Amino acid sequence: MARVNWLPEAILDFEHLYYFLLDKDADAAKKAASNIIHGVGLLEVTPHIGRPMQDDGNRRELFVAFGAGAYVIRYTLQSEDVVIVLRIWHSRENR
Repeated sequence: MARVNWLPEAILDFEHLYYFLLDKDADAAKKAASNIIHGVGLLEVTPHIGRPMQDDGNRRELFVAFGAGAYVIRYTLQSEDVVIVLRIWHSRENR
């Protein structure tokens, strides 16, 4: 089982996404947070579950369905048993 660490930027992303929805719909905010946490939890068991990025063999993206889009969890495999969550955003965000 892999250990998952979050970069500070990923924690801030998570908080931003949660509070953005909380202002609109508290239940949706809780569900979104739960979906993201579940997705990150999958990385503990199956670190290679996300698709590899084209530019770097160590970075990957996991898509977690939510609403009309998905949350994108970008992460890297520091080793076979250490995953680093880099950033999180919703696919419909204007980035």
